[in-house]
Amino acid sequence: MSRSIQALAYARPSALTTEGGTGLLGLETSGGLTPVGREAHPQFFAGFLSSPQAAARGLLAVADVAAARYYQRTLRASLDPVVTAGGDRLRFESFSGCCGVYARLDVLPEGLDGADTGHGTTNVDVNNPLREALSRLSGDGPLHLRVGPDELAVTTLDGPVVEKKVPLPDRWLRGFAESQVITAAFDLRAELSAAEAVRFLRSLPRTTTTAGSGSGGRAPLWVVPAGRTLRPTTRPVPGAVCLPGPERLAALQRVLRHATALRVYGPAGHAGAATAAAWEVAMPGMRLTLTLSPEPGRGFSGEGAVLEALAGDEAAADADLVSVLLSWEPRIDIADLAAQSGLSPQRVRAALTRLGTAGRVGYDAADAAYFHRELPYDAHRAEARNPRLTAARTLLADGAVHLHAPAATAGSGTATVRSGERHYQVREAAGGVLSCTCQWWADYRGRRGPCKHALAVRMARRDRTTTAGPTTTAPSLTTTAADSTAAAAASGDTR
Repeated sequence: MSRSIQALAYARPSALTTEGGTGLLGLETSGGLTPVGREAHPQFFAGFLSSPQAAARGLLAVADVAAARYYQRTLRASLDPVVTAGGDRLRFESFSGCCGVYARLDVLPEGLDGADTGHGTTNVDVNNPLREALSRLSGDGPLHLRVGPDELAVTTLDGPVVEKKVPLPDRWLRGFAESQVITAAFDLRAELSAAEAVRFLRSLPRTTTTAGSGSGGRAPLWVVPAGRTLRPTTRPVPGAVCLPGPERLAALQRVLRHATALRVYGPAGHAGAATAAAWEVAMPGMRLTLTLSPEPGRGFSGEGAVLEALAGDEAAADADLVSVLLSWEPRIDIADLAAQSGLSPQRVRAALTRLGTAGRVGYDAADAAYFHRELPYDAHRAEARNPRLTAARTLLADGAVHLHAPAATAGSGTATVRSGERHYQVREAAGGVLSCTCQWWADYRGRRGPCKHALAVRMARRDRTTTAGPTTTAPSLTTTAADSTAAAAASGDTR
């Protein structure tokens, strides 16, 4: 797995202290982006939490996921959560080390009391002493929250005194992008009261999956609404929501005593195949959401949901335009962006998908809306490390794509793609879905995005439409065949 090292420098360790009967939760920040540019230690909030215990346990749950691996548990995982201040709320996000669970704690406007919330994104230090202090927090006494250093620390700071160096696998970068595209297709599928939520979540099996077998040797579990609760089933009946690896919801146990409701989000259809789903525990003034990948051994990074948006130069140009119009909104209005940019809503969505590859937007299923954030990731690096995308660009650059349909019938017909010593037939079905005769299509039928052959055909057709003639030159982000083979081998995508 390709990875780099991310250096996180904090002014001091985050800590929970008590002064004059009031608790102070100081979360230290590192290298954040704000409306005025990059700051070494930005401050996003200084005020009180309306529900201190719920917030403390919600933050612990996000930290639990950041430190966990639900697959191949022998490997270490450690990455400080990300916090985004959206002007009226705070969002704390993390990914598990295996990239199969995405966690987010949204502290909403009614959960914050005090000074105005700023704008920006940064990592926050969550160390072991802080975790222990948050676990011991009891009572309903006031708790002051400070995200970022106070004024005294800023004026006396000579340099960072706490530094962490953590591995940043490339698949985590792609996971942030894939999860927001996948959850954008979710609808609310079920809602349980607090009592039913506690009863249901505590009844789930807590057995662990077997490392090395994608689903632990078991068929995925499904749940179906039944009266006021959810009924587990092993069959994907109509209306069921997939729950693969129920033990991956363990972090929700942290906040059950504060739950007011449990909401489940998932895709409208599943055709019997395992799918991702989001599980949200609502609490006073906040909500904690865990999004699970379709299988415990299958991280979000390989789902391929972003590939179509990354395949053409049009989305890149649109993303540049849309990025200028973003202003740290907690809820991005696509219709408003379309009006400001002059683009269609469909092109705005594609642009947001592309911005998501750099962690610049996320998606909140509860609001059914995107939100603006700025993770310190390089979009071009994430694209270049995507094995199917780089392989498709190489096929296009090598002239391996032959379009049978004339330019006048764009959106229909067949194509042949030469890959090694084999030739594959790519055909467009109703709805614009490209099928292929390769093993990838046979295995997944489009459930994990297009194969490299279909992706190369899509790019060739766009080039042909743009230039009114065959194009054998790849778009700007090209790689060598050796680089593409190495990237594909690293991810297991060698078809």
